Amino acid sequence: MVFVSLIREALAALWANRLRSFLTLLGVVMGVTSVITIVSTVEGVQTNIEDALASLGPKTFIVTRFGVGMSMTEYLERLRRKKLTRGLIEPIAEGCEDCEQVGAEGYASDNLKYGTARMRGVQIIGQTPNIMAMQSQDVATGRFLSWEDDRRHRQVAFIGDRVRERLFGDRDPVGEHIRLGRRNFTVIGVAARLGGLLGSDFDEFVTIPLSTLQKLYKQPGNPVNLMISSISLDKREAAMDQVRVVLRSARHIPYEAEDDFTIMTPDAILSFINDFTRAFRVILVSLPLLSIVIGGIVIMNIMMISVTERTREIGIRKSIGARRRHILAQFLYESLVLSLLGGVIGIGFGVWAGRAILTSWMDIQATPTMLGVVLGVGIATAVGLFFGIYPASKAARLDPIKALGYE
Repeated sequence: MVFVSLIREALAALWANRLRSFLTLLGVVMGVTSVITIVSTVEGVQTNIEDALASLGPKTFIVTRFGVGMSMTEYLERLRRKKLTRGLIEPIAEGCEDCEQVGAEGYASDNLKYGTARMRGVQIIGQTPNIMAMQSQDVATGRFLSWEDDRRHRQVAFIGDRVRERLFGDRDPVGEHIRLGRRNFTVIGVAARLGGLLGSDFDEFVTIPLSTLQKLYKQPGNPVNLMISSISLDKREAAMDQVRVVLRSARHIPYEAEDDFTIMTPDAILSFINDFTRAFRVILVSLPLLSIVIGGIVIMNIMMISVTERTREIGIRKSIGARRRHILAQFLYESLVLSLLGGVIGIGFGVWAGRAILTSWMDIQATPTMLGVVLGVGIATAVGLFFGIYPASKAARLDPIKALGYE
């Protein structure tokens, strides 16, 4: 009952000074909103990255010419490496007993056209048909590429969901002909929706047979990335070692020389991204704390004014039996209610803002995380207690005789 009474008195005191209370709330609301928005965005991006890498499959690893570089010097050094080619698939398949699938993919970009609808600079991916078995990607309608498509260099296309949406709308695209550059391709299937990340749309692609890509989009050496899956997750490291031995032998790399290729796994890529962005994430979350501290200082100043204005009230309360702890609790509860109210409103705005940013700007579907909500409530509570303790202590220490005579 004492708790309920204190809350009721705190709300009544804040309501009596509505404008002042509202202006005080703004600092806390803005700070908590910023924290929730940034935490939701960071968590959403992190989850999206993990989902995107998980689509490669846990048993899968990639052999690439460049790998993940941190500097222009590193990139230029790797630019001198020999290109990986499709011809390496056969020796790897023969020399790696722990490899289940060995495939390759190449890249190009071109403009798309269907009727009056156009798309510019769409990513064209040339793949061997077994790539689908290594990825956690589903077919929404139609079918994926076949080995017969690849052997005959057929001009068939497996399209992403965003391509389907922009070119065909609600129509079934399977069997329709699209214009890829200056060539006609038949749509054979549509991929299930994947989503996007940081402005990149994973559903905006066209996949064609690798042989067709290398025939129509000729590049010097026809470079590819090799995608390989092991027979089990436990055998992945052994498979990577076997692939490394095969590639060094096939590319005649001297014993003392370093590899002229990079083998990457999904968890290694995720670890690199986390290490690279860790400091950035900490800074992003820390910046809004400044506005929360400012809001806390405002709360302390307002509570000091409130103590001064209610000095006679404090004297009367003490003269009729109120003890120091009662006065301390009264003003501390007012500060706590003010900051918690700002925290709750800030969490609501932060959840809305986080969803708006993730969905509208980054095309990421995310829900508010428990970390963000706990952080918002915890910060608001800490601000109320920390910045409210001094005004409350000052009020509790007032001499009742002097307080009653205060004008």
